[in-house]
Amino acid sequence: MEASKPKYYAGKRETFAVAPRVWGLKTIFVNLFFIANPDGSWVLVDAGVPGSTAKIRRAADALFGDESRPKAILLTHGHFDHIGAVKDLAQEWDVPVYAHPMELPYLTGLSSYPPPDSSVGGGGMAYMAFAYPKKPINIRNHIELLPGDGSVPGLEGWRWLHTPGHTAGHVSFFREEDRVLVLGDAFTTRDAESAIAVMTEKREVHGPPSYFTPDWAAAHRSVEILADLNPEVAASGHGMPMVGHELRRQLDDLVKNFWVVAVPNKGRYVHEPAITDERGVVSVPPPVGNSVPKIVAIAGAVALVGMALSVLGKRSSDKSARRKSKRPYSHNRVASGLHPTVDPDHDDPNGHTNNYP
Repeated sequence: MEASKPKYYAGKRETFAVAPRVWGLKTIFVNLFFIANPDGSWVLVDAGVPGSTAKIRRAADALFGDESRPKAILLTHGHFDHIGAVKDLAQEWDVPVYAHPMELPYLTGLSSYPPPDSSVGGGGMAYMAFAYPKKPINIRNHIELLPGDGSVPGLEGWRWLHTPGHTAGHVSFFREEDRVLVLGDAFTTRDAESAIAVMTEKREVHGPPSYFTPDWAAAHRSVEILADLNPEVAASGHGMPMVGHELRRQLDDLVKNFWVVAVPNKGRYVHEPAITDERGVVSVPPPVGNSVPKIVAIAGAVALVGMALSVLGKRSSDKSARRKSKRPYSHNRVASGLHPTVDPDHDDPNGHTNNYP
């Protein structure tokens, strides 16, 4: 049966409604989503910032009943603010975690992400980017590939779309029947660079977070793909959901003016993308100068740490034993059908590293 109305409308719930059988949860500055089937089964999309485990469990219990667990965890991508609780929850719930093949290096300890770029400017969130984690995590025992046919494990009536640019393996999820789009960071519904916007949550369509987007041409193509879906509801990783005509109008404007309004005037990846393949980062452009005084950036980083510690302080004291998964590592093969991202005549196929600046 569908998730009960008393849970949906619970007075103390931390979640916000997105669409029928879709709820969001904000963890400091990024959203994750709970999506249910008509029979009450559900999946989790993304896993918030580090320290979010207890908050996510509480929200799941409020929505679906105590000790409820999802059929799967789905990742739009593996940036630190989308996978903070994934390892803990995958172990505790003993469920698979699904991602695109191009995200696997960053989820299995093989490669760091291309470095974030605080030189893009635009606000406090961008200025603090130098401090954002880029190192990989390792959930090898839980990770699985998204099906090649576009179906979504654990969900009925949804399909996934490859929407790279913000990361090479970024994906979005779409429900055809009512055109609901859960899009991760392919675009945002608030100004992702501004720390003030995190608090005000003014709803407006913006490009992907510029401080963590290493391929602007791919990002533009992905926004075009999503606009062509003509979404009725868009739920992004940064910002509250937007709906209807105003969403589509602003999304169309973003497509038409992407290189003016979304791409920063300067930055490490503006003129040259990071090069990646199925094993991770091959090469990145050199860093550019940052005119923002270090003291401002450091002060912002301290503030961000303070917010994170406040979340950590609210963690549950529940220390129940977590079952260790024996799930086979099903993706130990070269992914087929992917567009090459490395030119073998000019790029070193063994040039991967976690130690680039």
